[in-house]
Amino acid sequence: MNISKIIENGVEIAIVNSSEVLITDVQSALDLMATVSYEVGCNRIILNKLVISEDFFDLKTRLAGEIVQKFVNYQTKLAIVGDFSVYSSKSLKDFIYESNNGRDLFFLSNEAQAIEKLSMI
Repeated sequence: MNISKIIENGVEIAIVNSSEVLITDVQSALDLMATVSYEVGCNRIILNKLVISEDFFDLKTRLAGEIVQKFVNYQTKLAIVGDFSVYSSKSLKDFIYESNNGRDLFFLSNEAQAIEKLSMI
């Protein structure tokens, strides 16, 4: 795992890159938040969707809801970057839409959009 920190509009944002899946359950999400906070001191994180278990995108597993709740509770903003058009689930599309209109979780197509979004909220 590689964590880099950028500053945009005076806001510190952590960009996490990895060749392996980092979030598989609630505990691994909490561990990631703690690691990012400890190593770079950021509470805004950008992740590629490839580092998140596919179970997250299957809302029936309830994994997404549980993880999002932890990010909100720990006041950490998350932007997930990737191609979400591969998912056909209406409930997931609704979840993505609602998240993108909120203030805590965003699903964006590229890192530049994620940086812009996290630096503005």
